[in-house]
Amino acid sequence: MNASAPLPGAKPSRPKLIWAKRALTLMFFILVPALLFMLVKNLEWQEVKSALQSYDAATLALAIGICFASYLVYSSFDLLGRLYTRHKLPVRQVLPVVFVCYAFNLNLTAWVGGIALRYRLYSRLGLNVPTITKIFSLSLITNWLGYTVLAGVIFSLGLIQLPPSWSIGASSLRVIGIGLLAAALAYLLACRLSTRRVWHIRGQTLTLPSLRLASIQALLGALNWSLMALLIFVLLPEQAFYPSVLGVLLISSIAGVVTHIPAGLGVLEAVFIALLHHHIAKGSLLAALIGYRAIYFLLPLAIACLVYLVLEKDAKKLRKQQSADKQDDNIKQLHTQDQGL
Repeated sequence: MNASAPLPGAKPSRPKLIWAKRALTLMFFILVPALLFMLVKNLEWQEVKSALQSYDAATLALAIGICFASYLVYSSFDLLGRLYTRHKLPVRQVLPVVFVCYAFNLNLTAWVGGIALRYRLYSRLGLNVPTITKIFSLSLITNWLGYTVLAGVIFSLGLIQLPPSWSIGASSLRVIGIGLLAAALAYLLACRLSTRRVWHIRGQTLTLPSLRLASIQALLGALNWSLMALLIFVLLPEQAFYPSVLGVLLISSIAGVVTHIPAGLGVLEAVFIALLHHHIAKGSLLAALIGYRAIYFLLPLAIACLVYLVLEKDAKKLRKQQSADKQDDNIKQLHTQDQGL
């Protein structure tokens, strides 16, 4: 039998869909290197080197440990998605996928890492689009639910040490904080009390999680943001106030989302200097932020590029194996039918 010939009972190929996937793949492999080049081109590598050299080995080791913990926490968002969708991919496959997506997301915008790469890698591992959409949606909600809870507490309690000239801004932050806490509480109450559990959005079906799962979402999301701020705090001088560092990080993250600048280059630094320069020297702030970028953004991105190549290679082997298994099953089915005749 010709192995390349279509087997009886197999679905006919869809050339347009196949070519669309190939075009998307080609565009992806062109876009990612281009964005990486732009990122590398805009970095002052001498400043990165000088900033890292200003810290002792113990401080750098602690910062790298916090970075690892944060990435592990973020990767666990998709483990909640695994529980939520009940898909069967093993943890050893889920964690590397999310690690790669998160590193690319931070450095090359959410469209590349959070969306395109996640759909590509998961689909190559056998998950369908509706399942990937549910995983992505739950991860997105987990991240911003944690943000909402933390920002609500920090802002409403006035824990950010703003410059004296920002007294009016402090009052506004308190009001925003109360609103954020109300939004987080509304989500949790909906998960507990809502009689409508299923929602249809743009052809996709989403189900409200249980209160237990939603509470874990809030905990993990808040923990990840807290670890990110802790990394910056560790690199700052002793007079730094952790709640202020956390609050300023939360504000700068929103500014980065609004500006759509890859990795928030310049936005993070501008917000930190504007809000903390009265309390911490600008040189110390810049050194800490450059160190933060090197440890939390660039180091994981370098590792993620290597992991991504491995994932692509493994996914290709898996698809070939699945195709071979499918052909074997079809051949066995044909033999069974022949014997029946």
